[in-house]
Amino acid sequence: MIKRYLWIVSIFIIIFTATALVYRPKQKSLEKVTVLLDWFPNTNHTGLYVAAEKKYFKDAGLEVEIIQPSEGENIQIVAAGKADFAVSSQEVVTLARAEDIPIISIAAVIQHNTSAFVSLKESNIKSVRDFEGKKYGGWGSPIEEAVLRAVMTDAGADYLKLKNVTIGTTDFFTTIGRNSDFQWIFYGWDGIEAKHRGIDLNLIQLKDLDPVLDYYTPVIVTNEKSVNNRRDLVKKFTLAAARGYVFAIDHPQEAAEILIKNVPEIKQDLVKESQKWLSSQYRADKPKWGRQEEAVWQRYADWLFDHGLLKKKIEGKSAFTNEFLP
Repeated sequence: MIKRYLWIVSIFIIIFTATALVYRPKQKSLEKVTVLLDWFPNTNHTGLYVAAEKKYFKDAGLEVEIIQPSEGENIQIVAAGKADFAVSSQEVVTLARAEDIPIISIAAVIQHNTSAFVSLKESNIKSVRDFEGKKYGGWGSPIEEAVLRAVMTDAGADYLKLKNVTIGTTDFFTTIGRNSDFQWIFYGWDGIEAKHRGIDLNLIQLKDLDPVLDYYTPVIVTNEKSVNNRRDLVKKFTLAAARGYVFAIDHPQEAAEILIKNVPEIKQDLVKESQKWLSSQYRADKPKWGRQEEAVWQRYADWLFDHGLLKKKIEGKSAFTNEFLP
């Protein structure tokens, strides 16, 4: 009797298991997505790493690969459809669109321009007027010259008395005070590291010199084809990325640990200090992360055109969209 009972139970289990296997819903495969960084991984990118680590991308049905930059412009790669998204800047997007490169910004990573002209304390460069007779070390962009010429003229200084030298992407700490008297840096990284090293700097924020210089940098971009024809993908990616950056705003310490985990070769103490400062800058004085304003885009595009840096005028509203943000 017991054997017969066990035999019946065994048959039932086999039938139930087979039925469950047959009717088990198939897991939907994840859509593969690539996002190109604009520089080596740093706290500008934390939200992307958080979105991956916390499975926000996976929850949206995406398998996202974050790729460090190599030779060549990442926007060219995105424009050609060889990558889906990239981290860039309003400056780059504006120049690209004037060349009919179909790139669109879909989110502002940071609300205000956190870059600055910096020098060692002992240089006594406390204002733009003090640029006269000094040596500026830059990366060789025409925009640098235009900005320096404009802010010096506005301050009543003579740009021709400034020596502008190209030092490329060499390390700030090995060149400042040696190859150059002052440089243009992002405070959230090099500025924080200088503070961490105990190096006193003179700081002149770009956004404080002229409202037009308070533009979005960095931004997240995609191409027009994706915006028009792959709207669901762009929406899912943007919402997941937004969740990552909002998490970093609310939990800077844990967000820093996630970045360190994913980029173990990074300077850990710098990441923690940078993240603590930058998390408050992602959204800054705006109610929501990622939002962009037409006025910011238009006034910067007009400024670039007026200074001969654009081949043609562009409409600021065509260079960005907020429609995919939460």
